[in-house]
Amino acid sequence: MTSFNSLLKDFAAAVEVGDGTALAQLFTEDGVYDDIFYGEFHGRKAIKDMLERLFWRDGKDFLWEFRNPAATDTIGYAQWLFSYTSGTRHNDGKRCGFEGVGIYHLRSGLIARYEDQCNAVTPLREMGVPLDVIDRMAGEWRHKFLARDGADRHMKFGAL
Repeated sequence: MTSFNSLLKDFAAAVEVGDGTALAQLFTEDGVYDDIFYGEFHGRKAIKDMLERLFWRDGKDFLWEFRNPAATDTIGYAQWLFSYTSGTRHNDGKRCGFEGVGIYHLRSGLIARYEDQCNAVTPLREMGVPLDVIDRMAGEWRHKFLARDGADRHMKFGAL
């Protein structure tokens, strides 16, 4: 667990200072960062660019706090609180914050895949994102759910 706690500390620190290289080095060469807002980024270069060219384009003053971590050699979970000052056209200068869970698929002590899980509608509304954009994003999240193994069973449950 100590190494997972260290990984979380390094993960948060890299995001908070905008160090894409440091963040990318926490991932395997073929690692994937699946961000709830920006989508999937495959490989270290894409992860580095995501942090430096998207996160830090659209925000500053990041604070990422992980809580209640739990991990095995292959998977880790941690609740998080995340906040930043927005730089987007929808709410430039506004402080935004929300909570969620990070899912870390681990391989040899590195992140093979990271996924955010949160109620994203609340922070999107707080950020002033137009409803048509939120609706489009919700459609994408729905599509991802339906593509998951076993989702069809859930959608047929109770159907006549």
